[in-house]
Amino acid sequence: MPAAASAGLVVAGLLLAATPSPDVVLTITDPALAESSGLAVSQRDPEVLWTHNDGGSAAQVIALDAHGDSVATVTLAGVDPYDPEALAPGPDDTLYLGDLGDNSGERPDVSVFAFAEPHRLVDQTVDARWYRFTYPDGPHDAEALLVAPDGRIMVATKELSGAGLYRAPRVLVTQDVGTNALTRVATVPALVTDGAYLPDGRFVLRTYTAVYVYARPGHQVAWARLPAQPQGESVAADGDRLLVGSEGVHSQVLSVPVPAASRSAPTGASAGPTADPSGPASRRGQRAEDPEPSSNPALIAGVLAAVVVLLGAVAAHLRRRRPTH
Repeated sequence: MPAAASAGLVVAGLLLAATPSPDVVLTITDPALAESSGLAVSQRDPEVLWTHNDGGSAAQVIALDAHGDSVATVTLAGVDPYDPEALAPGPDDTLYLGDLGDNSGERPDVSVFAFAEPHRLVDQTVDARWYRFTYPDGPHDAEALLVAPDGRIMVATKELSGAGLYRAPRVLVTQDVGTNALTRVATVPALVTDGAYLPDGRFVLRTYTAVYVYARPGHQVAWARLPAQPQGESVAADGDRLLVGSEGVHSQVLSVPVPAASRSAPTGASAGPTADPSGPASRRGQRAEDPEPSSNPALIAGVLAAVVVLLGAVAAHLRRRRPTH
């Protein structure tokens, strides 16, 4: 997402209550990684993190070592991306790059590229499986890609209202055969910027200011505020902790605990995500609701500012290239 479009969101985040100082895992040293948008822990080497720049003219992911140095750039062969926004690990040491961005809301389909995580950390070009997806209700901007342990893909859209979680079919066809129809399965919080599966099968979604834990689509069980970041966009699961990253030159990757399950919603909380229309009703306890109170004046002011800058950014946004990818 362009920096101008996130200015109001950053202001909104600063207005929220402060959180304890987080642990800094690493600082990205490469100035070329100025828009780190996705994050994934290597399945071959737990000391390595994978990331990528927001957008760009090539489909590339970069390996970071424990010091934050770039140690390998992997380029996907034969791929001309539109707006890569997300990165997720999948089964069998596979990485998935989500070409999901659509700030102007005009793409007829979005893409996900799946490729094997390299054994050797050297600059290289690799083959990837290319999947196209269509939404059932028209174009959406999205920055969150989730891949379940069984390989099932979900996408969470990034919108101020009506944002949704969409699930892909179990069996996918590659782009040379056709497109895959997504199905809306739940409502999600506003302005989701990334997501990740946890080792126990639950998954998390993050916004600029908070992280939400789900037992399944539509069943939120925990939440927590996130530390303030210049433009916090990414999240990755790393054992019993979460790694959260931000755009910006020399940005930091922070470590925060996975939020503990909540027994009830915070006082004054607004309505949380709706239940998965295709799944069973909750059987255990009350779902934790959206932590951001609808009556919070600071939050309302921040959201209004975000609306203004987002509309201005969309009107001025001319950098997009190929709406069919």
